[in-house]
Amino acid sequence: MQKRPMSCGQSKPVPLSVRGRGAASNPANRFEKLDIIPDGDALDADALDADAPRAALATIYLKDTTRSIIATNDSPDVGFDASINPYRGCEHGCIYCYARPFHEYLGFSCGLDFETKILVKMDAPRLLHRELSWPQWQPRPLQMSGVTDCYQPIERKLQLTRQCLAVLAEFRNPVTIVTKNALVQRDLDLLQELAAHHAAIVLFSITTLDADLARVMEPRTAVPRRRLEAMGQLAAAGIPVGVMAAPIIPGLNDHEIPAILRAAADAGAAWAGYEPLRLPHAVATLFVDWLSLHFPDRKEKILGRIRAMRNGKLNDPNFGSRMRGSGLWAEQLKLMFHLAKRKAGLDRPYPSLSVAAFRRPPQPQLTLW
Repeated sequence: MQKRPMSCGQSKPVPLSVRGRGAASNPANRFEKLDIIPDGDALDADALDADAPRAALATIYLKDTTRSIIATNDSPDVGFDASINPYRGCEHGCIYCYARPFHEYLGFSCGLDFETKILVKMDAPRLLHRELSWPQWQPRPLQMSGVTDCYQPIERKLQLTRQCLAVLAEFRNPVTIVTKNALVQRDLDLLQELAAHHAAIVLFSITTLDADLARVMEPRTAVPRRRLEAMGQLAAAGIPVGVMAAPIIPGLNDHEIPAILRAAADAGAAWAGYEPLRLPHAVATLFVDWLSLHFPDRKEKILGRIRAMRNGKLNDPNFGSRMRGSGLWAEQLKLMFHLAKRKAGLDRPYPSLSVAAFRRPPQPQLTLW
């Protein structure tokens, strides 16, 4: 391999897709001064041969030794100010994920690295118990999956999210979960315990009802049908559930909004939200390459509509407008969503979570012998 200074103006051929992954490449980390490029040795053979098949990549799990678990933010348009997540990076591999650039702070790429190099916070349940026990902790709702999905595939084995939910149930601290994975139904017992104190809400992110589209857009998530089934199971158990139609990609899945909301309402959802596609930093490059691979015939139409909603660019980072877009297309999307929401009966107010039942379990006493 050779290293050379990065150049933002270089054009590169679109890489072939990698089986089971959303991204097809590793864009350069925006914080690094050098980029690694193939120079033709044997290890680079696949990268140099445009016709070579791209083998599946194994996922690597790395221990995250963080010493705190509750993250706070003061963003005016996020909707929550405190969150927890046992994982950084996400094997779901959603090509559009706005969280991908966070991996660059860890020295990785926001491309394939984001979905194949997962940092695991093995101490998350213990840290959460400690931080909720602090006298200075002011009870408030916590968000799970505010960045990456807390029910991604490795959770089935490690059960860190379940252990964190057990801690939250012990303290009766309210939580909102956003997920694309039907695995959430495994934790029905803990969610019921929290919901009994108005301390649990589960939002299912559903971007499409088309299983083929989901397979290439969000390759390792639960298929849409399984998400709806899990939603129905939770709703039947008395757990408040809703649907997030996010992200909405104009020209690709925007026409599905009415069908998604109807299906969610039939499954027991009580309310709905949406968010247009956001493409921060290198996610824009990944998404453009993804369109070239999978939807070349619709690529320019989709990109044109995104730019129309983002002041002529592929991304608008400004507070407020970044979550809704601006211009004619954004306004039409908003009107279509609210009409579909009303027709589906999902225009009820978003439920509030309660901290009234919060408690700190007694700490064990030390005994002198």
